Amino acid sequence: MLSYDPLSHPYPSQRHSVYARNGMVATSQPLAAQAGLDILRKGGNAIDAAIATAACLTVVEPTSNGIGGDAFAIVWTKDRLHGLNANGPAPASISIEAVQAAGHEKIPTYGWTPVTVPGAPAAWQSLSDRFGKLPLSEVLQPAIDYAEQGFPISPTLGHYWQLAYRRFSDILSGEEYRSWFDTFAPDGRAPRIGEMWRSPGHAATLRSIAETGAESFYRGELAEQIDAHSSQYGGFLRKEDLAAFTPEWVDPISVNYRGYDVWEIPPAGQGLIALMALNILKGYDFTDRDTVDTHHKQFEAIKLAFSDGLKYITQEDKMTTRAEHLLSDTYAAARRALIGDEALEPQPGQPQAGGTVYLATADSEGNMVSYIQSNYMGFGSGIVIPGTGIAMQNRGHSFSLDPAHDNRLEPGKKTYHTIIPGFLTKDSKPIGPFGVMGGFMQPQGHVQVVMNMIDFKLNPQAALDAPRWQWLEDKVIEVEPGFPDHLAQSLMRMGHQIRRANSTGSFGRGQIILRDEHTGVLIGGTEMRTDGAIASW
Repeated sequence: MLSYDPLSHPYPSQRHSVYARNGMVATSQPLAAQAGLDILRKGGNAIDAAIATAACLTVVEPTSNGIGGDAFAIVWTKDRLHGLNANGPAPASISIEAVQAAGHEKIPTYGWTPVTVPGAPAAWQSLSDRFGKLPLSEVLQPAIDYAEQGFPISPTLGHYWQLAYRRFSDILSGEEYRSWFDTFAPDGRAPRIGEMWRSPGHAATLRSIAETGAESFYRGELAEQIDAHSSQYGGFLRKEDLAAFTPEWVDPISVNYRGYDVWEIPPAGQGLIALMALNILKGYDFTDRDTVDTHHKQFEAIKLAFSDGLKYITQEDKMTTRAEHLLSDTYAAARRALIGDEALEPQPGQPQAGGTVYLATADSEGNMVSYIQSNYMGFGSGIVIPGTGIAMQNRGHSFSLDPAHDNRLEPGKKTYHTIIPGFLTKDSKPIGPFGVMGGFMQPQGHVQVVMNMIDFKLNPQAALDAPRWQWLEDKVIEVEPGFPDHLAQSLMRMGHQIRRANSTGSFGRGQIILRDEHTGVLIGGTEMRTDGAIASW
């Protein structure tokens, strides 16, 4: 178990971690957290609760994820970790040449071109088949009910929904986007905070997925509807791409950080970046969190890890260097040696050749789940399949059209993926799931939260509440409004270009659940930067 003072809380919110014994669900939306807890109380396990919460989030937080997105999970059950990669590939008919022939110099952000095969529905079914206790039809019922009967818009959700509506109103003018506005702005505007919103098409789709075990989505009526809309508007995705998709069970990868094993999903996920940064940082001794030296070394380690990750990470069997080479102690030492007293301009090294929701669940049986799913960039591609509520992801936007780049676009290839679940163990025993969603902030959030708990002895809630920073590019570091000014000034004198953000919106949203191995008590922290909630009993 992690060692910390449960009452210590040096940051302004003064919220404390939540304690419970029988079960816990932590996520960014209270209704979804409660839906997961209801499944636990009905006899479901942590895996069932994770599926219920994830499905519910596609309804009650559509600004961050949807049925047409991808998903990843790390599951502790039966005394070991299991990884699930439900990252859908590019369509078989797409290519660099085809995209360029359509007049694009890079893959567009919106429309059908960046749409890849959605993996989330298959993830729910795979998790249910392998580890669930309740039928998928029962587990998805809370999400179906919210979609059918409606729910009131929460504050953070309403804020981001309004921003997305304004942006989409300005830039999405084609007929292919009409269904997005019909679904998410039925009154000609975004729903306001406190208003009820419902989506009957969304409910019907979830019911179909529940009754057919996701078969309708990949090989049935829903697949036909997706294919027809893609064909009508020049998309590359076809029903054959959907039918060919199967999630992959994988072995999570890890580094040992001060006696704790930190686990991530292997590439094409960017969790490798968090592990590379921690591997560099474990060569230093840190005693205090809020010092110039601590932040300087964290900045430099993240910059070095990201420069490698952005160059090398893609579908694992297509990487020009293997993950174990990037995680070797020898390579970490070489990268660590580059860190001096001034901010560096990050460059990739030469190792040996070779818009998102996060949730955590735990139950009284010892099962724990770290789960994440996303449409990417909020609502995703702007494409919604008419009458279904299926908002399609734009994950293909991450591909490169440079034929020499490791992450170049290829038919059937999985792109560099930003969404990453994390997990901690010690001496082959589970400590618990953690995650921080938010695009390229995610590995940076993982590093900061892990160090907050392990190096600086902060309890889960304090570890999440602590002021965050994020590397943007070159020597540019953005810090939250609450970041100490004296540290920012000192770091600027070391060559860091510090920018103070106006809000906390871009610094990720995290959840943590830990288990005390002696008592079985669960300790949870949730995010103050959103409508975060922990449901427990």
